[in-house]
Amino acid sequence: MFDIQEELKKLPAKPGVYLMHDEKDEIIYVGKAISLKNRVRQYFQSSRNKGPKIEQMVTHIARFEYIITDSELEALVLECNLIKEHRPKYNTMLMDDKSYPFVKVTVNEPFPRVMLARQMHKDKAKYFGPYTSVGAVKDSIELLRKLYKIRSCRRKLPRDIGLERPCLYYHIHQCDAPCQGYISQEEYGKSISQAVHFLNGNYELITKDLKQRMAEAAEELEFEKAAEYRDLLESVKKTAQKQKITDTAGEERDILAMAAEDEDAVVQIFFVRGGRLIGRDHFYLKLMGDETKGEILSSFIKQFYAGTPYIPAELMLQEEVPDAGLLEEWLTQKRGRRVHLKVPKKGNKEKLVELAMKNAELVLSRDKERLKREEGRTIGAVKELEKLLGLSGIVRMEAYDISNISGYASVGSMVVYEKGRPKRNDYRKFRIKSVQGPDDYASMEEVLTRRFEHGRRELEEGGEKDSFTRFPDILMMDGGRGQVNIALQVLEKLKLHIPVCGMVKDDNHRTRGLYYNNTEIPIDKDSEGFKLITRIQDEAHRFAIEYHRKLRSQGQVRSVLDDIPGIGPARRKDLMRSFASLDEIRQAQISQLKKLPTMNEAAAEAVYKFFHP
Repeated sequence: MFDIQEELKKLPAKPGVYLMHDEKDEIIYVGKAISLKNRVRQYFQSSRNKGPKIEQMVTHIARFEYIITDSELEALVLECNLIKEHRPKYNTMLMDDKSYPFVKVTVNEPFPRVMLARQMHKDKAKYFGPYTSVGAVKDSIELLRKLYKIRSCRRKLPRDIGLERPCLYYHIHQCDAPCQGYISQEEYGKSISQAVHFLNGNYELITKDLKQRMAEAAEELEFEKAAEYRDLLESVKKTAQKQKITDTAGEERDILAMAAEDEDAVVQIFFVRGGRLIGRDHFYLKLMGDETKGEILSSFIKQFYAGTPYIPAELMLQEEVPDAGLLEEWLTQKRGRRVHLKVPKKGNKEKLVELAMKNAELVLSRDKERLKREEGRTIGAVKELEKLLGLSGIVRMEAYDISNISGYASVGSMVVYEKGRPKRNDYRKFRIKSVQGPDDYASMEEVLTRRFEHGRRELEEGGEKDSFTRFPDILMMDGGRGQVNIALQVLEKLKLHIPVCGMVKDDNHRTRGLYYNNTEIPIDKDSEGFKLITRIQDEAHRFAIEYHRKLRSQGQVRSVLDDIPGIGPARRKDLMRSFASLDEIRQAQISQLKKLPTMNEAAAEAVYKFFHP
């Protein structure tokens, strides 16, 4: 038993990170401290004015743990990583997980390439950006390849010169085929130099050159070639973002301002590169409550710049932030060069910050209702289900489905929803190993047994944490009494206590209610809870079907429908498209089967008799 008061006495007066756990052992808050002893004790001192949100959090703390670090900077880095990994309920959380692409020129290669990159690496390549639009990056790369005939292949040159035939791009005149030795390294290098000039924003030279080529082609009555130059010229003119290489001189800064209302906040960023405002973006945060604007900006900076590959030389802020010196030190360490945090008080810079703030206020007011609707669809829907089932504290929901739509080799899917949203990184697929034939109950028993045995074993052995080591707050089974009983048997055998709820369908395979504690509970079909259940069912089914189709395309699954006399590829495809599962085909009447475009009466009877011998 964890005795909080006793453990408080053992806290060291050293820098580090502390993690608060609730009764389910979920991490609900992560914080850093110069002195763990002083900081953690403050949460449990009644004399402290902690604010309603912190007061509420403290009532849910069942235990805490801490990690000692050598410095406050190390504590900051560790805090950022742990918040990103665990997304605790009571931390101010960045809701968006955006990343910005770069144009990468591999000048470290003898025959360089131009490509899209998500991260900057110390690999001696040149990086341009970051761009605020993936589409802009792709358009720039496509244009550069057309303009300068730069290769897009992954061949190792000059090692692989002449080993294979030139690709299609050579034949459509978009590559000079260095892979065949048709262009020297020196000449190819000139094209790369021109591409680098282009990415640096020097458009005049290529514009002048294209105009001259277009005029010459028109004079020689080569109108197709002239049209091609005209189109390239238009593409150059439409290139939206004139960006500088990231290590050239010029102003490089991000301008940050925010607006907050209740538990929602929006941070607006303007990106200035090479002295130009190249783009802007906004991010939503879910607030813990009672934070100042400076504290909100500090939380945002830690979460956003922990994940972005590029950090500018300066951040211009709307408010002073706590631990500004520490944040500067951390950002400087990440960037490899000095980073400054500034709060402009007058002039154009202050006006830019004010403009960013007005944009944040506009976005928040515009999207406030949408954010409320989104919360109703997710957290609100989960609360509806809790009320229906008489449960509380549902965060993680897992749903399972079995697919044998195409054959004997069944597959299973596991989908995960947290706080009413899909958590796709935790989805898992299963190839059924022990069951022969389309036996959904036996297949489900195998899937659940493997899932929970693996999770329990990893927890006991202290192995690597994955989606299996986090057990759900409730299991949602696609079906009624039968599927629920299978899940309960598996959990009982493994001595696990997890609520199991069935999602019951009617004769038309539409959800009609929930099956829980041996009782079918009706549910309002217009409610958000019902819509969430439907989304979970559809997602589990989609994920299983997608996996089975993938295996089928790889030739790994043989269809049970192949054994029905008179059912060839066209009719088999028609059956699979028209029915959601093999069970539906099995239950279909001859009259239903006859309605399919490719089926006649004899074929329909063949299918029916195969499943009803």
